[in-house]
Amino acid sequence: MKRSIVLCPGRGSYTKENLHGLTTLHSSKLDTLDALRKTWNRPTVREMDQASKFRSSWHIAGENASILTAGVSATDFDQISTNFDIVGICGNSMGWYTTLGLGGALPIEEMGRLIETMGQYQKGNVIGGQLVYSLVNEQWKVVPERLALVERIVLETPDLYWSIRLGGQAILGGTDEALQQAIERLPTIDGPRPFPFKLPLHSAFHTPLMEESHRQALKDLSNLQITTPKIPMIDGNGHIWRPKACSTTKLLDYTLGQQVTDTYDFSAMIRTALTHFAPDHIILLGPGSNLGGAIAHVLIEQRWQGITSKADFLQRQQQDPFVLAMGRDDQRSLVL
Repeated sequence: MKRSIVLCPGRGSYTKENLHGLTTLHSSKLDTLDALRKTWNRPTVREMDQASKFRSSWHIAGENASILTAGVSATDFDQISTNFDIVGICGNSMGWYTTLGLGGALPIEEMGRLIETMGQYQKGNVIGGQLVYSLVNEQWKVVPERLALVERIVLETPDLYWSIRLGGQAILGGTDEALQQAIERLPTIDGPRPFPFKLPLHSAFHTPLMEESHRQALKDLSNLQITTPKIPMIDGNGHIWRPKACSTTKLLDYTLGQQVTDTYDFSAMIRTALTHFAPDHIILLGPGSNLGGAIAHVLIEQRWQGITSKADFLQRQQQDPFVLAMGRDDQRSLVL
């Protein structure tokens, strides 16, 4: 048995490359989510996945993107071989909602209701936005001066906040004006997609600008059937919620409160996963695999098992992969 941490990606992970990925897969969890979407008269996960082409305005829209991501993640979770001992589970941003369902703290129906409710708040209601900026050099090590500049810009710019501390990337959230000011002050970093760049159709998640969503969620979701989890869950503070040993009241308060309006620290979450659970693998559920780089940044920062650079990480992945991304065919085959 291989000790493994499961990681659930956040909304926006599903891209045109993921279309038709669910065609031959079976999952009772996905059946449940699709049945719920039908009762709400929404397109099901399978219908969106089987679309003839990817439409950003449809697939990335908040009311669809979150449940689409969660549906793929839940399906992948059902495919994991029993050779893996899942000792903990965590998620990035919206992936926390998926974590609650797969970790056993919410029935899948309630996970679907949580995701659907929070996603519907975004329908025609994008609040501010998010931008992405790289903090690392070619070997995926944090450049201190670059981090210091981002910290200073956040401190000096009204209505600009750390949204997600995503390994070697800064995800900043704020008003459109604040984001524009940050873009003007951040030096351009060349690459396939030059930094900084804004994420399409994203609100300023995990910032005080989401206060209204927090207040509405307290009204709409206060009766969520939340329980202690079956699998230890690691949240966006790096805190562990353990089976039979956590307060469900505090868990719900975190989910509908701090998690919505305060910074989501992905890096702290991965550090906790490494140091408290000493996994043999981190299994990254689909869709996509773009969190692999963010995981690698934390491994390098922690010098985990001798990994101190991008070259070390890539060599390890070729010889004995530590990160198993189910969105990659070569690594997926090792998990099934």
